[in-house]
Order: sequence, then structure tokens, then C-alpha cells
Amino acid sequence: MFEAEFWVAVAFVIFVAVLAYFQLHKLLIKGIDERRDRITAELDEARRLKEEAQALLAQYQQKQHEAEAEAQAILAGAKIEAERLAAEAQAKMEDFVARRTKMAESKISQAEAQALADVRAAAAEAAVAAAEAILTRTVKGKAADDLVAKGIAEVERKLN
Repeated sequence: MFEAEFWVAVAFVIFVAVLAYFQLHKLLIKGIDERRDRITAELDEARRLKEEAQALLAQYQQKQHEAEAEAQAILAGAKIEAERLAAEAQAKMEDFVARRTKMAESKISQAEAQALADVRAAAAEAAVAAAEAILTRTVKGKAADDLVAKGIAEVERKLN
């Protein structure tokens, strides 16, 4: 008498009535709400973590820029210090060369003076020896001896 569709509709109405009686729709809604709240909390946590990560990234980028600036400052300071040390070393080298040149010139002057004095002394000795030889041949006796001694002393005194 009744068709199958009728019985399916009756069964469906009874099923919905049983669900309504036991308030299963509230349990379903509660479960869906809990799932929605959990997903929302996870999304909020994900947003918070993303913001923290971006803040950390910005902080590390700032530190990197500061470190690069500090490294540039250190390099510039080291370059200036190296230039100063090079200039200082150059000045010391020039001073050293000047002192050595002056000392060498002084030694050369002393050697020249010593050589001149040695030549004068040798010339004086040769002149004295020549004068002595000439006077001993030409002057004889006691007067000659006195004259020779006096002349030799005077020549030595004048030449030295």
C-alpha cells in the first residue's frame, strides 16, 4: 500500500525525532564548535609564532648590519694605524740613515785629519832628518852640535 519512498520518509522523520529527543544535535554542534575553537587557537598561535619569527629576523638583520658597520670601523682604524706605523717607520729610517751618514762623514773627517797629521809628521821627520844630515856635513865641532840641536828642536816645533 504505501510505497518504499513513504517508508523511507517515515523512517527519516523518526530518526530525526530520536536525534532531537536525545539532543544529539547539540552534541554535534558542540563538537563542531570545539573543533572550530581549536583550529582558531592553532591559527592564532601560528600568527603569533610568525610575528615572533619576523621580529627575530629583523633583530638579527639589525645585529648583522651593526656587526658589518663595526667591522668596517675596525678595518678603517686598522688602515689608519698601519699608515701611521708606516710613516713612523719611514721617519725612523730616515733619522737612522741621517745619523749613520753624519757618523760616516765624521769618521771620514777624522781619518782625513789623522792622515794629514801623519803626512805632516812624516814630512817633519824627513825634513829634520835631511836638515840633520846637511848640517852634520857642513858644520863641524861643538858649535855645530849646539846649532844642530837647536835647529832640529825649532824645526820639529814648527812642523808639528
